[in-house]
Amino acid sequence: MTMSNMIDKPDKADSDQPATDNIVKRRWALEPVMMMFIALAIGVLLTWVLPSGEYQRSGASEVSPVVPGSYHTIPKTISATALIQQPQSKTEAAPLSPMAIFTSVPAGLVKSANLIFMILLLGGLLGVFRATGAFDAGIERLLGLTGGRVVILTPVVMVILSAGSTFLGMITEYLIFIPVVIAIAERLGMSRLYGFTLLTLAAKVGYLASVSNPLALLIAQPIVGVPVFSGALVRLTLWAIFLTLAILFVLRMESRPVKAAVFESKPLSKPHFLVIAIVCIALAVLVYGSTALGWRDSQFATLYMVTALCVGLAYGMGARVGAHAFVEGMNSMTLAALLLGMARGVEIVLREGRILDTIIAYASAQVEHLSPILVAPIIMGLEMVLTLLIPSTSAKAALSIPILGPIGESVGVSGQTTVLAFILGNGLVNMFSPTSGMLLAFLAAGGIPYGRWFRLILPLFGVFTVIAAVATMLAVVLHY
Repeated sequence: MTMSNMIDKPDKADSDQPATDNIVKRRWALEPVMMMFIALAIGVLLTWVLPSGEYQRSGASEVSPVVPGSYHTIPKTISATALIQQPQSKTEAAPLSPMAIFTSVPAGLVKSANLIFMILLLGGLLGVFRATGAFDAGIERLLGLTGGRVVILTPVVMVILSAGSTFLGMITEYLIFIPVVIAIAERLGMSRLYGFTLLTLAAKVGYLASVSNPLALLIAQPIVGVPVFSGALVRLTLWAIFLTLAILFVLRMESRPVKAAVFESKPLSKPHFLVIAIVCIALAVLVYGSTALGWRDSQFATLYMVTALCVGLAYGMGARVGAHAFVEGMNSMTLAALLLGMARGVEIVLREGRILDTIIAYASAQVEHLSPILVAPIIMGLEMVLTLLIPSTSAKAALSIPILGPIGESVGVSGQTTVLAFILGNGLVNMFSPTSGMLLAFLAAGGIPYGRWFRLILPLFGVFTVIAAVATMLAVVLHY
């Protein structure tokens, strides 16, 4: 398969007919919401079909590692009363009422509250930033300095973004950059999809390799008894391979010639320079807080609010204008916030129906007594399926690694290879997973229909999957 055959080129209408574009966006705006409702309905149906059971856990939290070999079934009573509501108990399970399709949504919103508020306040910051005009002025300056040379901009930006993801575990932080890369793409005469793919694919490839991603490795590697961040050379090699293919993929998406003379390198005005300087300082604080201070959603949200206030004051924006811009920016992130809550609702349905552990136990039993060269890619495949059910990397590691690790060891798959299979399976499916709240948030922020993204990324996903499966088998052969 050639790289050119892997590209689903955007239709010209996507970027050349604004009025039609707006209609299409409105028509597709609810597509991810309907997909999430379908996922919730399937989850509820499975609670009626699959037996319930659970593992013992080493702690009280739902992300505490499970105790291998502790799975046991739980009696399940199926009756007509379950169609309305049937309470669960420690000793007896029950299928979930169809109403759980809807009640799980607010429950998911509550459990994702910190992340949701962070995204809404990020939207507020972006709204104020755009209202100052510094955003567009900065893009013009950047394009003027580079002459609009796509072959320079694309690889440089993708390497930087992917490095943050693979070394530091950055992903939610990149929401703030989506309007930037999309605006750059449009200014270059390309589609929104080009800019969105540039950022999203770079971030996803970084997560796929997870060279030193603490969110994946700090939990998974200690469970199998290997040093944290060990085995990085193999993951670094895979990152270089995946990223090279991703850059070529993006560069060949569109080939519209852009005249460098269009872009004039005009210096920024003092107010615009000050605003951009404040935003850059905030980004530096965000990276430092995330990596060195352990900041998470609540701290990020506070930073976005403070930055928006500083931007408004530095530009001399009136209180009324600034408040209006902030609220408008928050409104633009409402769909993204809803999707995050719905994605968490899918996991809630599976946990409350007590079938999540059942799925893990059944899948694990199928890989025993097989050749280790086959078991390694099968473990990766199991993690791919689990990623559809549990988007959270840490929760998935705590649930699956304590089970799959010993099984792998028993047939000759090392703990290091099991972790490699875990991060590859997790990263591959998160490229397109309809239950990934963060991916859906990215799509909502960029105004990209899920179906459009899925069709574009599917061929590349296939190529990456083959490479990843071969990598896990070579890891077994090389005693990684």
